[in-house]
Amino acid sequence: MRKFRIHKDDKVLVISGRDRGKIGRVLRVVHKHDTVVVEKINMVRRHQKGNPYIQQPGKIIDKEMPLHISNVLVVCEACGKATRIGYREIEVDGRKQKVRFCKKCNEDMK
Repeated sequence: MRKFRIHKDDKVLVISGRDRGKIGRVLRVVHKHDTVVVEKINMVRRHQKGNPYIQQPGKIIDKEMPLHISNVLVVCEACGKATRIGYREIEVDGRKQKVRFCKKCNEDMK
């Protein structure tokens, strides 16, 4: 399983596809397919079949579909720009800790 620089709850900018230019929050990362699901981005309509045993009618639902991870960039909270992510080690209480940082403004990210 590959590790990605984009994590859940990151604010991301879509850089390609029909939703290019939109900003949203990552709901989940699907490692198996190298994709991310972003809130209110790549919305599709799906028909859901009814279930007569629990008296649930059929309906049409709107849901987010995954985007490939290469089609999004993390938006830095400090500078507000879409940026690449780097890693560096800092020392906290005598222990080394790996933190992400913005490559544009060089500020640490959460």
